[in-house]
Amino acid sequence: MFNIVELKNGLENVQGFFCDAVNAGLRPNTDQGDVAFIRSEVPCDISAVFTSNTFQAAPIKHFQKYPKDFQTDFVLINAKNANAMTGEKGIEDIDTIFSTLSRKIEVTNPLMSSTGVIGYRLPVDKIVSAFDNLDFTASNSDKAARAIMTTDSFKKELAYTVELSNGEYFNIAAICKGAGMINPAMATMLCFIITDADIPKADMDELLIHATESSFNRISVDGDTSTNDTVMLLSNKQSESYDKKAFSEALNKIMFELAMMILKDGEGANKLVAFEVKGAKSTEDAKTASMALSNSLLVKTALFGEDPNWGRIASTIGASNIACDESKLTIHYDDLLIYSDTFRELDKEREEQAYRIMKQESFKVTCDIGLGDASYTSYGCDLSYEYVKINAEYRT
Repeated sequence: MFNIVELKNGLENVQGFFCDAVNAGLRPNTDQGDVAFIRSEVPCDISAVFTSNTFQAAPIKHFQKYPKDFQTDFVLINAKNANAMTGEKGIEDIDTIFSTLSRKIEVTNPLMSSTGVIGYRLPVDKIVSAFDNLDFTASNSDKAARAIMTTDSFKKELAYTVELSNGEYFNIAAICKGAGMINPAMATMLCFIITDADIPKADMDELLIHATESSFNRISVDGDTSTNDTVMLLSNKQSESYDKKAFSEALNKIMFELAMMILKDGEGANKLVAFEVKGAKSTEDAKTASMALSNSLLVKTALFGEDPNWGRIASTIGASNIACDESKLTIHYDDLLIYSDTFRELDKEREEQAYRIMKQESFKVTCDIGLGDASYTSYGCDLSYEYVKINAEYRT
């Protein structure tokens, strides 16, 4: 038995970790940070999941240069510049930055993660200037969480302590950023999870992949996949406590909650909607149809307009090319049946009920294919005028 308790604040709750951020001029005319770090007192085991985009950014390529199962004690993060599509020079810039860092503080296999505009080399001089102002012994999760934001409208951080039945405990915490270019196969997002649990490296790899599939790989704001998507899990093992089932549940919980924060913060989003597809012939069919629904622009605009147009739902399922039959399909908004073979037109009363459901900030669309037992749920949001404005003006 175990108990998962939410804690106030974020990364500072985990033993042996430090974090801070400063403004180095990448984000002009503001006090908000743009260069942040996470540091451990001792080298950590690390597991990571990266974007499926073929054009992976320089920080990911730099990570992949290290030998298998390497350890690290330092992660540097910058906003406003993705260091993507910058070729070998982008990787060399990271090495230059870390060469300067090593003259300030002893580091083991340092890592970098970046977010921002694609196609520009890092402003190395500005980033290294941050090292004179960062406090490498600080524990300021709030500043770090805010520094990594781009179009995010609020910071994203969580922390839990996990109490085990034998009286021992361990802690897990995370910061995350993401609001746009969010698509299953991760998102335009960075997520840094730290723990003092004494977790074996093999368990870290296994559980992180599973938790990513159940969280960040199930959300969609706009159907685009970034070059920089990264989830890192670092463990310094300082609690000397661990339970696999408890850690798995805590990791799943923290990553799912962060994924829902990203979705709620989808650029200009007003609604968070779960798309459950069940009764499919296979899990792959259920996943294909569910993700098609969470990605569909026509569905998203109908959500924004609060229009209970089941035709867009049905059309998207059919276009996904899974095994399906319109005579067996049923569609519900929450518990309200809005389509079946014998009920294809909404009467006035039922349409008013559907409108009331769609005015909610969060609801569920359930589509029963009626051909099998497989199911899958993904999560999406509406697409608003504000989304177009934010992304049209992204570089200005």
